[in-house]
Amino acid sequence: MRILNVTQSYYPFLEFGGPPVKVRALSEGLAKRGHQVTVLTADWGLESRGSVDAEKSSKKHSEFGWCVERNGVEAIYLPTWLRFRALSWNPGIKKFCRARLRDFDVAHIFGLYDFLGPAVAKACRENGTPYVVEPIGMFVPIIRNLRLKRMYHALSGHLMLSGTRAVVATSEQEVAELCGAGIAREKIVVRRNGVEAPKALPERGNFRAAHGIAKDVKLILFLGRLSEKKSPDLLLQAFAIISRGERGGDLRLVFAGPDEGLKKGLVQMAERLGVASRVQFCDPLFGEAKWEAYRDADVFVLPSQNENFGNSAAEAVATGTPVIVTDRCGIAPLLENAAGLVVAHEAGAIAHGLERILYEPGLHTQLAEGCRTVAAGLDWDEPAREMESLYARLAGERMGGARSRN
Repeated sequence: MRILNVTQSYYPFLEFGGPPVKVRALSEGLAKRGHQVTVLTADWGLESRGSVDAEKSSKKHSEFGWCVERNGVEAIYLPTWLRFRALSWNPGIKKFCRARLRDFDVAHIFGLYDFLGPAVAKACRENGTPYVVEPIGMFVPIIRNLRLKRMYHALSGHLMLSGTRAVVATSEQEVAELCGAGIAREKIVVRRNGVEAPKALPERGNFRAAHGIAKDVKLILFLGRLSEKKSPDLLLQAFAIISRGERGGDLRLVFAGPDEGLKKGLVQMAERLGVASRVQFCDPLFGEAKWEAYRDADVFVLPSQNENFGNSAAEAVATGTPVIVTDRCGIAPLLENAAGLVVAHEAGAIAHGLERILYEPGLHTQLAEGCRTVAAGLDWDEPAREMESLYARLAGERMGGARSRN
């Protein structure tokens, strides 16, 4: 099959979080299965990044922008004319659709609240190309620019979703949100995310050594965007609760990730709560540095108020580190009492979970052992097979409809 994946951000722009990782894993997985996969995305400064894994890829100019072939996947980076945060304007999208869209059997649009998805969806509807939409947890507006997001749905999001042949959800939690907004259950396909851990995990101690954290300190890790949705403030409050008394001196909380306007307030809160000396902030971590942080943590916490899945929790589990996630994370049922604890979205509940994992005899060892079992079922092979099956069905329906019209 000839598959087009459409995403606002793609490798090597890992600073955009989960989407570049997800789309690359699925695209390369499908390419390994013998399919022709093209990723259409925005150029966030590819030229300034230098070579992109030169030993594994080729990079050249095309009529649409930079074209990179890596691990059997063709990625086209449309020139960006204007940008605002993670939103870009890429006028070349129309030229691409006119020239190449008919080459594909199916298109898969990842994400909402951008201009690429609706433009490709409109072109697909016009020429009869079946397409799939995967909201990647963005469907329900929760934070920031809620009015603009509602306007987006009214102007283009509704048309894109009504014309799609399937909507991909990554958890039953996301299914409930989609159904609650009026999307028919029979149109929703559930497919979990996966995790792409390195073949050899880094040695323990590297992250601690780089950040001056003693070996005997109990390290609590938050790795992700410092955004309202992720609720880092709740984790900080929970940390302050368990830091009271003699145990406090043996604890360290690390926030690692890009600041989306919360860091200053978190620093002030840490000072107000009397734990500033035991709270550290570091820049976003990628590649080896990210896996070193997971390996050195005693527990990883994802305190989000809403996650369609929770990729960072899956990554932590892949390194053998127990996790705490809120009951608002889609991955929660896969981890509960096996590789971690599921708690309410409350500071007190998070604090209780931390106390259990860090101090309850035998629990940390039990959950760490459970991580191996859970991680074994979180690779990308199964999700890629499921998408292959979905695409084949949609492409077959398209061919059948064409024959019936002839």
